[in-house]
Amino acid sequence: MRILVTGGAGFIASHLTDALVELGHEVAIVDNMSSGKKEFINWKADFYKLDITDQTLERVFQEKKPQIIYHHAAQIDVQHSLRDPVHDANVNILGTIAILELSRKYGVQKIIYASSAAVYGPPDALPVDESHPVRPLSYYGISKHTPEHYIQAYANLYGLDYTILRYANAYGIRQDPKGEGGVISIFLDKLLNGQTAVIYGDGEQTRDFVYVKDIVAANIAAMTRGSRGLFNISRNEQTSVNELLSIMNEILGINAIPRYAPERPADIVHSRLNNEAAIRELLWKPEFSVRQGLLETCTYYAAQKTQQVSSL
Repeated sequence: MRILVTGGAGFIASHLTDALVELGHEVAIVDNMSSGKKEFINWKADFYKLDITDQTLERVFQEKKPQIIYHHAAQIDVQHSLRDPVHDANVNILGTIAILELSRKYGVQKIIYASSAAVYGPPDALPVDESHPVRPLSYYGISKHTPEHYIQAYANLYGLDYTILRYANAYGIRQDPKGEGGVISIFLDKLLNGQTAVIYGDGEQTRDFVYVKDIVAANIAAMTRGSRGLFNISRNEQTSVNELLSIMNEILGINAIPRYAPERPADIVHSRLNNEAAIRELLWKPEFSVRQGLLETCTYYAAQKTQQVSSL
């Protein structure tokens, strides 16, 4: 298949690109490199350094004629969305509309869209399934949810197939600890550099952590399954931030003591996504426990840190 991956130099989408190339697909990447990394770009894929809001994006569709689009390019930092909601909306909403317009014009068969648990907001009850009311607390949550409606409208109007994947808290190798990083990558960066990890609130807040390899597997499954469906991609488990730090301490063989700070705006207290629909319709299930994913991630970066120190 001819496949276009937006944001393909970023955390999740670079892993996805690697998997697609390994499966023998013809892959092109679009990334403006605002947060992507050159070393994450698969050299077997064609790379275009472009913003998805750039009018020259049409050239990629003309040249590559993609059949499938994996749309991961986004502004993904909740706190940044609160500081600059206009930029957040430009990238996440208008950028997606640009992708959809070109998909319509050039006959794309299917778009697989990376959405987020942030669309739900405070849960009425746990676990949250796909029919839960959508009440996002942040502009980021709004800007990730709005494209879902556009995608569904394009499907109804023009026959574009789609699968929407709402990710729980993603983590793993290649996640950037700076700026938009998740709590695991931020903690790991602090711990390996002998710095103090900061926990906002009392640390008893919980999240549903899902490993990047499991997310990639869900995306691969969505290429041929889940037509016009919307699915939570999660472990359907809750892990507290305090428990998370404890496991990481154990894996790294240290006893780092965190500093507690006031809660942040737009952070919910507890989150767990019901993944039964994805298991049933995508024939997918998460394979990595939180401990297994943390072991793989922490071991990888600890080894990198050792190499850096030994080369000095």
